Amino acid sequence: MSTFSQKLIAWHGQSGRSGLPWQGNRDPYAVWVSEIMLQQTQVATVLERYPRFIKRFPNVKKLAAANIDEVLAEWAGLGYYSRARNLHACAQQVMSDYEGVFPSDPKLLEQLKGIGRSTAGAIAAFAFHKRAPILDANVKRILARLFAVEGAIQDKAVNDRLWQIADELLPSKPKDMPVYTQALMDFGATWCTARKPVCLSGEKRCPFEKECQANLSDQVLTLPHKTIKAKSPEFDCEMLLIRSGNAILLQKRASKAIWGGLWSLPETPWEPKSDLSQRNTPNLKELVEITMPTEKASAWVKACKRFERHADVKHVFTHRRLWMHIWVVEMNQPVAPLGADFQWIPLAQLGRYGLPQPIKVLLQGLSLVRGDGLKN
Repeated sequence: MSTFSQKLIAWHGQSGRSGLPWQGNRDPYAVWVSEIMLQQTQVATVLERYPRFIKRFPNVKKLAAANIDEVLAEWAGLGYYSRARNLHACAQQVMSDYEGVFPSDPKLLEQLKGIGRSTAGAIAAFAFHKRAPILDANVKRILARLFAVEGAIQDKAVNDRLWQIADELLPSKPKDMPVYTQALMDFGATWCTARKPVCLSGEKRCPFEKECQANLSDQVLTLPHKTIKAKSPEFDCEMLLIRSGNAILLQKRASKAIWGGLWSLPETPWEPKSDLSQRNTPNLKELVEITMPTEKASAWVKACKRFERHADVKHVFTHRRLWMHIWVVEMNQPVAPLGADFQWIPLAQLGRYGLPQPIKVLLQGLSLVRGDGLKN
């Protein structure tokens, strides 16, 4: 087993990635942020956003003390916003439970908000040279192919077997853990890829071609096994883009909802998608009564000087698709605030609020937002 780690480390010296802003960093805070950000986000995107996030929140104390809206605003566009909420909560947990110092024990790291076993292993390996395994999607693919592990990787028995292998393959010397862990990540991301592994291209020689059971049995593209995903459901909702002078009405979404904690347009409940010709055309009074907790719908209608259908916006989530039907409402004057979840926000201050990416793009298209600033 030790030869695997030795070969992989040797491979990394010749073919591994280098120059990534989070590589070689032994600060557990910086390692933690990079690991969370790289989950479900392409490296190219993180290359741009990671330095900016670290500049805004350079240490765990700064992040813990920040307002959650600041954190979500900085995270906007990266998706999976529960990661940002967990980052904020975890930072506060580290400050309160560990006096601002991340624990080195992977078991303790795993108990922190938003840190799973694989992320805990990565932090422990990179920052503290602990002999702790990781098992992200890339590593699962490597090990399933190398040892011809049958069964769907979502199955507990298969997952347990892969964790066992990952633990057995660790290098014996703790000092080798940072480069070994990085090598695993790089090998899965660049060589042992899902669709175009180098062993099938003939351009490069995989260091494990004579040991890889999937390669020897011609199963490279069939391992690891995955369960077949059902077709993603589609939904409709109506959204109100309400503007009064240089202010726009936004609603803060519930923390456990999709786009949780972000500020978005008031919307109707999601319904299964229907044919456009079969959908009823709502009026402003109906939409106000559905989207906002107010008994003064008539006041909204009276204060409205323009109400018209703007556009349909499609947004694809991981497990669903949403069609947002946008209605533009211009008010003669703003109606009184509707509670803490609703705010009239000046256009010049929109950049301070975390907005869902499709809403930010929508406002940019209407020339209400320009980059991170606003156009009055």
